[in-house]
Amino acid sequence: MTTTLPTPEDTTPERSTGQATTTERTAAERAAGDGSPELPPVIPERRAPAPAPAGGARESRGSAESGEPEEIPDGVRVRLLPRPVVRFRASRPDLLLCLVLLAVILLVQGWNITRFPALSDDEGTYLAQAWAVQEGRGLAHYTYWYDHPPLGWIQIAGLTYLPSVIAPESMTVAPMRSVMLLVGAACAVLLYVLARRLFLPRWSAALAMLLFGLSPLSVVLQREIFLDNLAVMWILLAFCLAASPNRHLWHHFAAGLVSAVAVLTKETMLVVLPALLVTMWTHSHRDTRKFAVTGAITACVLIGLSYPLYALLNHELFPGPGHVSLIDGIMYQMGREGSGFILDPGSGSYDVLQSWLYYDRVLPIGGVAGGVLLLCVQRWSVTARALAGPACAVAILTLVAMRPSGYLPAMYVIQGLPFLALVLAGAAASVVHALLHRRLPADRDPAAEAGAGQRAPAAPEPVRRAPAGWRERLTPRRCLVALLAVAGVGLIVPRWVDGNRDALTLDANASYRAAAAWMEREVPDPASTRVLVDDALWLDLVHDGFAPGTGAIWFYKADLDPAVTETMPRGWRDVDYVVSSPTVRRDAVDLPNVRAALQNSRPVAVFGEGPDRIEIRQVQDSPDGGER
Repeated sequence: MTTTLPTPEDTTPERSTGQATTTERTAAERAAGDGSPELPPVIPERRAPAPAPAGGARESRGSAESGEPEEIPDGVRVRLLPRPVVRFRASRPDLLLCLVLLAVILLVQGWNITRFPALSDDEGTYLAQAWAVQEGRGLAHYTYWYDHPPLGWIQIAGLTYLPSVIAPESMTVAPMRSVMLLVGAACAVLLYVLARRLFLPRWSAALAMLLFGLSPLSVVLQREIFLDNLAVMWILLAFCLAASPNRHLWHHFAAGLVSAVAVLTKETMLVVLPALLVTMWTHSHRDTRKFAVTGAITACVLIGLSYPLYALLNHELFPGPGHVSLIDGIMYQMGREGSGFILDPGSGSYDVLQSWLYYDRVLPIGGVAGGVLLLCVQRWSVTARALAGPACAVAILTLVAMRPSGYLPAMYVIQGLPFLALVLAGAAASVVHALLHRRLPADRDPAAEAGAGQRAPAAPEPVRRAPAGWRERLTPRRCLVALLAVAGVGLIVPRWVDGNRDALTLDANASYRAAAAWMEREVPDPASTRVLVDDALWLDLVHDGFAPGTGAIWFYKADLDPAVTETMPRGWRDVDYVVSSPTVRRDAVDLPNVRAALQNSRPVAVFGEGPDRIEIRQVQDSPDGGER
């Protein structure tokens, strides 16, 4: 069986010739308008009946969705028709539906966005590096050491440029989360477009968009200023280009280029590229497929090489004394201590998995199950073949996460969220189509069981019937589908309401705001004061007048950056305050200067309670514990 999909340019001359009839065009237009997953696979044309073969053998064809052979009358010619091409910009129902769903998603994701979830050090780091780009200080607020490609926070610098010009003091983590709504909106729309280009019906594309945008896991993680969210936007655009209905070569070249941008935004997106190639191969024209794939790979490689070329031109490609290098950065990332097997209850990866499942079990578990289902029914399901690329992406990301010795960060799931939503919606569409349209033995024509030597009747003239009433439409199959839909809504909605309640109501950042206000109000001379702080509050202190880099010190740099340690000849004694957050207390164990500063300080203000509290501690360097 072919591994590609029928499209308007593909023809089957051995089965049909000539132009489509008016009946065929009408059927195609009708199928495209009501959002059905596919056209009827054959259009019978009447001709004189032919004698039946010996033994009552009959010509059969495969059902477009289930693959179950369907018998057709002898002497009836068939014509295979392609699926209708959905032009998103020209489809008013699609535009209206997408707009309504987008408004709902933005409302949920934007509500309480500055107060939940709690500010993270990673968010502050990316935003501080974007600030450095805006201010012309380089690619980072400290020495750039090739930990990640800089394209990600360069994009953040562009997104936050206008707000930072209008209100410079707003260039802090909590207010700048609002720009991530633009990224989330783009991702949601691209996912809907991709679903329609992969021939999912309108209701299934809407389901994928809602799963992606309203899952509590998505609501929490897409609010945060993470590079993964930007990379997801670019990889979804690459998939849309790879599945373009026009199938121009430049679309596929552009898909390769955009996929390189995704990898340079967050390098872990590299593992999704094989799934992108599967989509491109499946949806490209067979006559230009080799050129399309070769061009896409070439574009991706050429753009990707710009990163090592930058390092080479700066004499920082290879390790050496007195400078950072790209090779050292790669070796650090590859050599990070593993977090254990994801199913081992005592491992760090298991804790990360539980943190995902705490917010939502439906999308991670249902998405993986949907991906496995689609991969298993590739031979029989057109929907599964259309979604082969996203299903492969889910499989690859799942296998990578299950490495026994791998490192699994909490934001890893972000790059899988759109594919989990897409394959789950696609699996639902495949099941619904099988329930509604697969022929059962009781549905077969009794004439098909006629003995040898009997002739099959000619195809009857189409009979125009009156519109069916609601009783006729209420078939057992439709009742079953409705029952499954109600059960799905009953399962998902209560869980998501509970999962999103914290995101919409809690204030997890009150202690951070109070600590920043205290530092602004109580420190008399910030320009000459040195403070160890995590990056979640670094920009707040910079806007309050602390010297960036040597006054407001990202606490890691007090031990790890020679440019900072040279300015601290007395070590921890050159520090005035420590803003002790959960991140600082957790990582101080491996940082001698930070650990000593915490041990030789006393709290002067405490905000919050428990492990999430924020302490402002004043360093004391006299033996009797007096202030300096």
